[in-house]
Amino acid sequence: MSVTRRTLLTATAAGTLLAALWFVPSANATVETVSQNGVATTSGTGSGEGAQPSAEDAAPQLAETGPGVDTTPYLIGGTALLGLGAGFVTYSVRRSGGGARPAL
Repeated sequence: MSVTRRTLLTATAAGTLLAALWFVPSANATVETVSQNGVATTSGTGSGEGAQPSAEDAAPQLAETGPGVDTTPYLIGGTALLGLGAGFVTYSVRRSGGGARPAL
């Protein structure tokens, strides 16, 4: 009976996650240009719909990102959490008797 309950909880969690991801907006890129009077207008979309870009906007341009993001804290944090998880797995295997398998 607990196996059925565990499977039902797993299926419910997966369904909830998929339902939540359904509402995440998609990232459709649009090219916006600012006209002389300061109003932003859309000159095209990433999916090919809308007005065609003008001749001066024909060349694709990359976003100005600056010097870049410092990823060192993320690498240190990720490595620490990975080590912590590996430690928990090792501890639980040792506590359960060294991973001995029952005879079939």
